Amino acid sequence: MAAENNSDKSDAVDENLAAVLGRIPSGLFIVTASDGAGRETGMLASWVMQSGFDPPTVTVAVNRKRYLIDWLGQTKAMVLHVLGENQNDLLKHFGRGFEPDENAFEGLEIDRSANGLPVLPQALGHLEGQIIDSVDAPDHTIFLLKITSGDKGTLFDDASPFVHIRRHGLNY
Repeated sequence: MAAENNSDKSDAVDENLAAVLGRIPSGLFIVTASDGAGRETGMLASWVMQSGFDPPTVTVAVNRKRYLIDWLGQTKAMVLHVLGENQNDLLKHFGRGFEPDENAFEGLEIDRSANGLPVLPQALGHLEGQIIDSVDAPDHTIFLLKITSGDKGTLFDDASPFVHIRRHGLNY
């Protein structure tokens, strides 16, 4: 009987832990990148955090199941786009995911960054950078991105960033 009580308590702790983890706010972002051989993609990301002032740096966590891990390891470059609170169209478009040879930008207006990566001018803004380090976490790789340039998007002055709160902190 004592084992059942411990199990019940453990399950309750896990639910509480998941609930609290889910309340850690994050933004919603689009990462654009290339494989260096002509293929490009975009990915929805939520685990992004500024991590330095001089030089400006951010961390970006990418699930280790994504092929983008290999691309970023080869090219060492990405563009990070900040989504606005009402940009559900971009959220839905990139949230579905893309296969490596699929055109992730079909039907979207894109510009090009200094290093040739796709830029979404309709996002609140974008930051372009070089990956200067990475660390493998249990189920994600965390990339340290040194920001080399950035610009405001067309909605920058008219919208707030999308703040994402999850109901459960142990999965997406």
